[in-house]
This record gives sequence, C-alpha cells and structure tokens, in this order.
Amino acid sequence: MQKMEKESNLQVSFSKRRSGLFKKASELSILCGVEIAIVVFSPTKKAFSFGYPSVEMITDRYLRENLPSSSNTSLLMEAHLNAQIHELNRQLTYVDSQLDIEKNISDELRKIRKEGQDNHWWEAPTESLRLEELEQLKVQFFKVATKNP
Repeated sequence: MQKMEKESNLQVSFSKRRSGLFKKASELSILCGVEIAIVVFSPTKKAFSFGYPSVEMITDRYLRENLPSSSNTSLLMEAHLNAQIHELNRQLTYVDSQLDIEKNISDELRKIRKEGQDNHWWEAPTESLRLEELEQLKVQFFKVATKNP
C-alpha cells in the first residue's frame, strides 16, 4: 500500500474510512460489551473521536489507572483539557453527520419537487412549455378571467 498523492482523494478516502472505523468500533462495543475510545487525525490535522460510553469516560479511566501516584496537578489539568477536546470533537463529528443527513434530505426534496414539476407542466416556468401547453394555459387564464370580472 502507498499513501495517496492527490489531496482531494486522500480527504475523501479518510472521511469514508473514518466512518467505517467508527461503525466497526460501535459494533465491537455492542457485540462484545466493551468500552472503546478512538481518536484519529485527518490529513488536515483535524482530530476526530469516537467512544462508548464516551471518549472522556474512557480516557479519564485510562489516565487514572496509568498515572503514577506522584503525578502533579498539571498532568491532571492536561488530561481534563484533553477530555474536553475529545468531547468537542465527538460533538463536531455528530453535527457533521447531521449536516450530511440534512443535505441528503434537501437533495431528496429537490428531486421530489423537480419530479412534481415534470408531472404538472403548468407549474414549470413558461419558457420550458411547448406551444400546445402554452395554448392550454392561455385558455385556462381566459376562463378564469371571464369568471372573475
């Protein structure tokens, strides 16, 4: 395997593989009943995290169990800050996925609206109507205008 050279391909591949990695981590935690935390950094140096039950809980427990008893306050403060950063990354990942969902919904609504316009020629812009459709529209306008003086 080799690192991808093209930056756009690299970012797209990272996004897809990150989602797959987080999905597999979720499955592992559910199927095996384990607690899990994953932190990855994108090619643009942006951090992403996934954790069950939460990244903060896992990192706090790990740091508590692995800190020497003589550790000073600065290490604890750093651990707390890192936990906060991981939570913000988790929230960012969630909001990013919600944005993707909303974009998909928007695309579907746009598609449904376009199909609706295709089915109802009279809702389409008049520039796209054929001559016979324009004649029908003219007749309908005339009927409406004569009924409502």
